[in-house]
Amino acid sequence: MKTPFVNVEEKIDRFVGRTGVADSLRAGMQLQATAAQLHKSFGHRWWPKGVYRFKTHEEADAWMIKMLAQSGLPKT
Repeated sequence: MKTPFVNVEEKIDRFVGRTGVADSLRAGMQLQATAAQLHKSFGHRWWPKGVYRFKTHEEADAWMIKMLAQSGLPKT
């Protein structure tokens, strides 16, 4: 039987990075509340509802920029 290359009995004194566990439910609820506030403040959708398919990411980005630019125009 091989001996382990990590000493499992060694006490770890320092941590690198985050040490606490994030509360993902609370973070998700805050994100949802922010999205709801944004939706209320704009008062309308940025682009028509539906499913859109694009061949490339560049094509999707160009379409999104076009829709966002149109959303700022007054409705006639």
